[in-house]
Amino acid sequence: MIVVTGATGNIGGTLVPLLAEAGEEVVAVSRRAQIEGLPAGVRHAQANLGNSASMRPVLTGSDALFILLGGELNGPGESAEALLDVAMEAGVERVVLLSSQINSTRPHAPSHARLQEFEAAVGASGAEFTILRPGGFASNAYAWAESVRTKRTVFAPFGDVALPVVDPADIAEVAAAALREDGHAGRTYELTGPEVISPRHQAAVISEALGEEVAFVELSREEAHAHLAQFMPEEVIGSTLDILGAPLPAEQVISPDIERVLRRPARPFGEWVARNLPAFK
Repeated sequence: MIVVTGATGNIGGTLVPLLAEAGEEVVAVSRRAQIEGLPAGVRHAQANLGNSASMRPVLTGSDALFILLGGELNGPGESAEALLDVAMEAGVERVVLLSSQINSTRPHAPSHARLQEFEAAVGASGAEFTILRPGGFASNAYAWAESVRTKRTVFAPFGDVALPVVDPADIAEVAAAALREDGHAGRTYELTGPEVISPRHQAAVISEALGEEVAFVELSREEAHAHLAQFMPEEVIGSTLDILGAPLPAEQVISPDIERVLRRPARPFGEWVARNLPAFK
């Protein structure tokens, strides 16, 4: 049995059906009381990663665990060791953790201290573990969906700074492989897209897919900070803008790990747009 936390997000929402289609027994965990549209045979459990007592009955009898920190990333909660202790007591043998590329490129970033804690706890747990460190998500472009729908305009800072954004569907497929297959124990995978692409270029890709002109308006760092402050913790905003505006060379490197694991190239940004075009119409 495979337990998937963060089952309702961009990654979990793809990972759960992938595992179910492969014939795995899956428990989809969320903090919500209910999840609509789960595949047949998938069981839902309401629990919180920051509360190991709530996870104990969920993990009983499971073989593998996918950890995705959502609200637990910056909110209060028990230590990572508390969750891993419960998982080991329940008989979990394999753990896959969704971490962040920042833990490779900026290992002392205070904004990612919780992920650093979980990486250390997973590594010391005694389980077969795999750590996934993706860069920026292609799905961050959802933040532009409303302005594209209503104004046919993308507003973003650092218009010509390019990064290799990764499709969350690729992350989910790598996670599924690590949860189901041998050969991934002890590995840390850097997950990126197959190309570096700037916000201005992303807007052009969306424009082409829509068949209509989409303008690009470059925000100042201050304007971007004010926008991010509406939904992002203050301690995360600075490091986010640093990466978007002045990425380290390592943050612009295209990693081969998706192709190594999946035996196919990573999906380009345009493919993500094509699948999610209704959000921008």
